[in-house]
Parts: sequence; C-alpha cells; structure tokens
Amino acid sequence: MRNTWLLLAALVVSGDAWADEARLRVLILSGENNHDWRETTPKLNSILTGSGRFAVDVTEHPEQCDAQTLSRYDALLSNWNAFGNPGATNWPDATRAALLDCVRNGKGFIVVHAGGSSFYDWPEYQQLAGAWWKMGQTSHGSPHEFTVKPLGDHPITRGMKPFRTTDELWVQPGVGSLSRALAIGDDQPLAFTLEFGRGRGFALLLGHSAAFMATPR
Repeated sequence: MRNTWLLLAALVVSGDAWADEARLRVLILSGENNHDWRETTPKLNSILTGSGRFAVDVTEHPEQCDAQTLSRYDALLSNWNAFGNPGATNWPDATRAALLDCVRNGKGFIVVHAGGSSFYDWPEYQQLAGAWWKMGQTSHGSPHEFTVKPLGDHPITRGMKPFRTTDELWVQPGVGSLSRALAIGDDQPLAFTLEFGRGRGFALLLGHSAAFMATPR
C-alpha cells in the first residue's frame, strides 16, 4: 500500500511541484542502521516509486557522496544511522559540508524512524535531522496500537484525520531547535517539519519495521 504521509512529505520537502508531471529525484541513504534496513529500505523505495511521482536511487555508502552526487537529487531520505557503531559516523568533511550545503540551498531532507540518530557531536546535523533518539532521555515500550493525531495546519497533514496504527512509539525523543511538531501519538511528538536555509525537512518517528510502514496513512 502507498504511505500517504510519506508521499506528501516527500513532495513538500522536494519543492512546490504539485502540478509538475516530472518525477522528483530522491536518494535514500542506507547501508547502516540499528534496525533492519535490508527490509525497510526496499519498502521505502517501493512506497515512493509506486506513486509514479518519484525516481529513486539508493546508496549504501553515504559517506562516499560529494556535492556533485547530491546535486542530482531533489531530496535525500535517511534510513541510515550509526547507533551503536560510532566508527561509521566518520564521514569525510567534504561529505558533511555537501549534505548541509545541499539542503541549505533548497533541497529536501527526510528522516524515517531512527534515520537521524547519529552524529551526536554534530549540532547542525541534529538540527537538520529534526528528531532523534536522545541518550539518557528517550525510551520506548513494545510496539502497540495507538492513535496518531495531526496538529495544526500544514500541507503534509492538511485534511488528515486521526488514525490508529501499530508501531514502536518513542517517549521524549530529542527534538531539534528548528523543528515544529506536526503530530502526536499518546501525547508524544512523532512527526516534525523544519526549514534549514532555503531547504526543508521532515522527520517521522514511525516506521520501526517494513510491516509497520505498510499502514496507508
């Protein structure tokens, strides 16, 4: 099934292209995660490509990306983290600078579930990621059913009604200084939007597994 929320988020952060028939270009960052990225990355790819609105590439080595590579895309989607593997966060300075410059200059950045839980010594990345697992503060119980409630008015959630879903719900996530909450579950914030220079970001803390990503909303 198509994931309406993720599709709308990808459209919004990629630019105001609602009437543009050209497919938007998305690069999924993958290859390292404390979750099962070998299942969730293909699922995310399927959600986006299945809509007919996106052309998707996947890299399992985001540390090898440079400014020229990133310039080919309208948005980057992070299903990558180095939680529990600090050595994987040693991205070259050129890659770090290219990522920040890419979004500052108008690209989009999307984080799914734990895709922003990295680089705890890199404040600009945490601002860009929007939300993450904060050591010593964030926790979660077993996956369970709860109600997702949209907050306020935003193109990503406009017209969306509260809905039930089953997923892993984070309690007290780390939240970036630029982030605005778009939805809650059991009073916990779980979706965020932000502006980063001329670029835009979206963080969704749902999506612990490929099965949970199949929820249409």
